Amino acid sequence: MHMADSLISKEVGVAMSIVSIATIAFVITNLKGKMTDKLIPLMGILGAFVFAAQMINFSVPGVVGSSGHLVGSILLSAVLGPMPALIVITSVLIIQSLFFADGGILALGCNIFNMGIIPCLLVYPLVFKPIIKAKSGILNLTLASVVSSLVALNLGAMFVVFMTTISGITMLPFNVFLGTMIGVHIPISIVEGVVTAAVLSYVYAQRKEIIEGIDFEAKTARSPKPVIIVLAIVAFVTAGVLSLYASSHPDGLEWSIEKVARVELADGVSAVHAWSQNVQDKLAFMPDYDFKEGVSTNINGTSAAGIVGSIIVLFVSVILGFIIKISRQKRREDPIEE
Repeated sequence: MHMADSLISKEVGVAMSIVSIATIAFVITNLKGKMTDKLIPLMGILGAFVFAAQMINFSVPGVVGSSGHLVGSILLSAVLGPMPALIVITSVLIIQSLFFADGGILALGCNIFNMGIIPCLLVYPLVFKPIIKAKSGILNLTLASVVSSLVALNLGAMFVVFMTTISGITMLPFNVFLGTMIGVHIPISIVEGVVTAAVLSYVYAQRKEIIEGIDFEAKTARSPKPVIIVLAIVAFVTAGVLSLYASSHPDGLEWSIEKVARVELADGVSAVHAWSQNVQDKLAFMPDYDFKEGVSTNINGTSAAGIVGSIIVLFVSVILGFIIKISRQKRREDPIEE
């Protein structure tokens, strides 16, 4: 569901970038003091896991010729909490856009809003948590995962349509585009919910306190190291091996555009679009998760992109976690600010 620059106007792109930046700044400010040494490694590993999982496009059940991929924001929120989850999914989306040309740079604010802010800060607290609080257990965890994924992905799909329509640079009829997007994202969201439930059920069975939100620094809290090791193995196997078997069909958004417009959209309509495309062309060293044209190697490009991208996300997420933690410690040591 990564939006391309060709779907939005420069005004919508800039406005959504401001909204997303302001939200992330608010989250970082409120995270200071809440970042722990045990949470930060989980941010890195889960970031790598989500990056790898998003590379696995699967054929959409009941929708011929289309594919879908996981978003992972509900999973991240359930383990990390909504605010750290937003930091991690934002890191994933930025790295995908800059280095792998997946989603436009101008559209980054839109993608962060649709795939990060909506699921992490809206759906998780209003849908997932109430279901979990009603009754603890695998069954409710599964119900919360599926319902939250349904709501989150389809809200995101609706906002993709709204942003595209407001931009006014495409000829996509609102009602048909919306119906097509929702129609294809319902089965995608069900698959996401089932996968999310499976991962969370494993985490729940191994380290129940992680999902229930017990303080990692408490003496009674067990180390999350076994969970981190297993997720790390799964992440890199997914990135390096399973990514080779991803569906080649267009994803839900691309499929919907093809069905509604039946034409390929232009790359850009303004100087801002041209700038965004130029920056992405220079920074993306593995566009579309493969080596650039002319690069000769025996290494499979998809596997390499999956592993390299997962490593970058892991390090960026961990570094951001430590930066947020250290910045709070410095403020505590400053008598003027306290």
